[in-house]
Amino acid sequence: MAEEFGLDGVEKEKVQYIVVSIGNEHYGLDISYVDNIVRMCKITRVPKAPFHYIGIINLRGEVVPLMSLRRKMKLDDDVFTDLSRIIILKTEEQGLIGVVVDEVKEVIALSADEIDHNTKSSQTDKDNYINGIGKNGDELISIFELSSILDEVEVL
Repeated sequence: MAEEFGLDGVEKEKVQYIVVSIGNEHYGLDISYVDNIVRMCKITRVPKAPFHYIGIINLRGEVVPLMSLRRKMKLDDDVFTDLSRIIILKTEEQGLIGVVVDEVKEVIALSADEIDHNTKSSQTDKDNYINGIGKNGDELISIFELSSILDEVEVL
């Protein structure tokens, strides 16, 4: 508990992240953007949609565009398993959008000093979507910059 307080005795503000796996890597999504986590469901394809969009889903009567983070980051294509999940993100600009992940691992809380933001040295497509690297014990978690991922969202 002592590590939660800074030298001046003030409690450090922590942000909660949902840790997901995509391939062999772990990524953190700011929980404040997460509206819901759902199992894989029927996906309706949309003709002429951008490549990183898999299609749309019907979520309790609402049509939600579905994005593949693997395609967005130019990784191997999605392989859906029993562990695959759709994370429904809610933003003011775009409303609801679903992103597919291989697995949801856990929820963690990280303070600002547990995240290294000096990751902008390489400019590969994958790195443009990473805001920093979080340290959770011995594990390193790439923190998604959701505004960069979602800034290209087009209405399907």
